[in-house]
Amino acid sequence: MAPSSSSSSSSSSSSSSSSSSSPQVVGTMTTIPPSPVAAAFRHILWDPLSSLRLTPQETALLRMAETNPIEYTLGDARDATMYVRVLLKLLAEASFNVSGHVARIPEAEKCSENRALDALDADPLGVVTHYAIAKLHTILKTLASPWAADNNVSIGNVFYAGLDGDLIEQWKSLLRVISKGNKGDYYAQRCAALCLALILLAACPSQRSGTTNKGAVKKSASTKGGAKSASASTSTSATSTTISSRVPSYASAIEPLEALTAWTISQLKSSNSQTVGTTIPTIMTLMSATEGRQIFAASGGIKYLSRQLLRHREGKGRHNTAGNSPSISSGTTDRMSNATTTTSTSSTSSASVQQLYELTFCLWCLTYELGNFADVRADFAKDGLPVMALVELVTSAPREKVVRVALAALKNLATCTTNAENSTLGEDGNEVADDDKENSNKQHSRHHRHHHHHRRIDAKVFLNEMIACGLIKAISLLRERQFSDPDMIADIDTLHHLLQQNFKDMTRWEVYQNEVETGQLQWGSTHTEAFFKENAKMMEGSNGDFHIVKILISLISSKDEDISAIACFDLGEFCRHYPNGRAIAKRLGAKELVMGLIEHDNPELQRHALLCVSKMMVHNWEYVK
Repeated sequence: MAPSSSSSSSSSSSSSSSSSSSPQVVGTMTTIPPSPVAAAFRHILWDPLSSLRLTPQETALLRMAETNPIEYTLGDARDATMYVRVLLKLLAEASFNVSGHVARIPEAEKCSENRALDALDADPLGVVTHYAIAKLHTILKTLASPWAADNNVSIGNVFYAGLDGDLIEQWKSLLRVISKGNKGDYYAQRCAALCLALILLAACPSQRSGTTNKGAVKKSASTKGGAKSASASTSTSATSTTISSRVPSYASAIEPLEALTAWTISQLKSSNSQTVGTTIPTIMTLMSATEGRQIFAASGGIKYLSRQLLRHREGKGRHNTAGNSPSISSGTTDRMSNATTTTSTSSTSSASVQQLYELTFCLWCLTYELGNFADVRADFAKDGLPVMALVELVTSAPREKVVRVALAALKNLATCTTNAENSTLGEDGNEVADDDKENSNKQHSRHHRHHHHHRRIDAKVFLNEMIACGLIKAISLLRERQFSDPDMIADIDTLHHLLQQNFKDMTRWEVYQNEVETGQLQWGSTHTEAFFKENAKMMEGSNGDFHIVKILISLISSKDEDISAIACFDLGEFCRHYPNGRAIAKRLGAKELVMGLIEHDNPELQRHALLCVSKMMVHNWEYVK
């Protein structure tokens, strides 16, 4: 079973095996909460709203849709397309003239009918915007239901038109709503983005059901408002077949999908949890299709998801000193106090935990592209951020459901292979042979980077990063706990076995090098005088560029005071044990940085900085000791 994307699923699902080609996103379509002004929807009067520029036919269609069940309006694909065009027109016209009154109403607040009517009077176009988006989401939800399949209507034949099945031009009104930035309406932005994602994914080859027509398009038998005449409710067999068999054009959806993804990335860059929350439902929806995952990864999404997961560590040093184990108690919340702007310093709110879970879920989904694209593996390995974020979630253990999905992602990283190097899906949804990849990349994967990497990135690289981040100790502690989920237990056992095996194969220098390159310095046997006596020559590197020394110098400025202290100690030992090490460290700028820490408020860091400077200045340190 795959970890569920449903917010209510906290303990019943777990990771799928690494052999699976893609994650199975469990649950129904992502839902949206009611608009805070939903009570005013039925009171909207269309005739006085001249700025919407509605024709009499469009006004009549809106009124008819209000008096009939949604299935009646959607029962004919052409009628449904006409209806969604009108709703998208409402969005296009209303979004230019909203006063902002509705946007300022707190999203979690459900207005009374009287207050909703006041909002309608103060900002009628703001209410119309909410109305149109709410109706579009209802339509999309209905078109994804079993009823739609039985009646041969779908998102594809409602939002894609013409013989080529191109995306209707009115989709741009949704993009306009979500592109308003901080001046926009959080509810409208989140819901419009989700609707656009659902529309675009319908064109993705991986999402096509492959089912055949069951017959002509039909109207629902039972309606409120009377039955239409036979001539109006049926069409010729040829026309019905054309409409119901039309395949949405993925080519027409690529650029909109890239534009939507660019917006999600811009939201992820924010430090505001509400802004980030605006984009999460959309990202989770994009993760359900391999095309969505690939475009998101190619846009830098892995890095920004990881940064969001690490936000709770900002401004906090790690309190685990040598010999102390990372806490994995389910009540531990100290490291998550900055996960959202609404989280208190003493506990993690359920909202922030849910946001962590959803962000981690998205990162887990992206691990299913590791075997398909070298660039995805490179993004997961870049700066060690994704592994660092996932290990931090396992060690801090905000909730069991967060730990479960983090473990599932780590297991996929630890077992990834490169056998399916750069495999690509073609326009028909099938895997493209090597000879055909060049043509396919122009459409489906034209956004992927196909440059050469300097090192081979596989499971061993990720295992080394996990070891450097202290996952061995965390997994050992998790094995002592009792979990009811057999898949979670299997992931823990798999990681334990692979980590131990990889650790045994590493030399002490490789362990140290890996620790420095990931920036996760921890007091231990590799930070001793004996270690540097034995390995000082290794510090010059295979190219003689002193790469490790340069990283240590950069870690002096780390926000984590423990890491800064360890970096000072290591540099001091390098100066002592490497021939001409003092001159090299000074030339690379280490002395000035360390001098700045001599008067640091942390007495332990101050002590290590002073010792480091002394080792740089004194030739015969042994006599000083």
